[in-house]
Amino acid sequence: MTKTMWRWLLIGPLLIVLVLFALSNTAPVPVRFWPFDLAWETPLAVAVLSVSALAFLLGALVTWMASLGARRRARHLAQTVRQLESELAQLRAQVARQVPEGSDAPGRRPAKVALPAP
Repeated sequence: MTKTMWRWLLIGPLLIVLVLFALSNTAPVPVRFWPFDLAWETPLAVAVLSVSALAFLLGALVTWMASLGARRRARHLAQTVRQLESELAQLRAQVARQVPEGSDAPGRRPAKVALPAP
């Protein structure tokens, strides 16, 4: 099964439940905000789903902000890896220049290369 099919198998029932919930709860309810003198009537399903969506977005924002430190560390580590890979490529090229191609002869040892300290 493809990923799209799995996605619809998981999301489909949830969508059906949400639609049935919205259709079943159409009674108007007053929505008031306590410190302010604001009030309006809306279907119960709209009120409940709005609060649920707001709570979901707030949770997503908190999770995203909590992961900022890990993302920063990952970016720094990726930059360090790129620098080290570049240095390794330079050192390999330096070794290749110092050791001639035909140095496989018995009794001949490859030249020593001084690697920089970490």
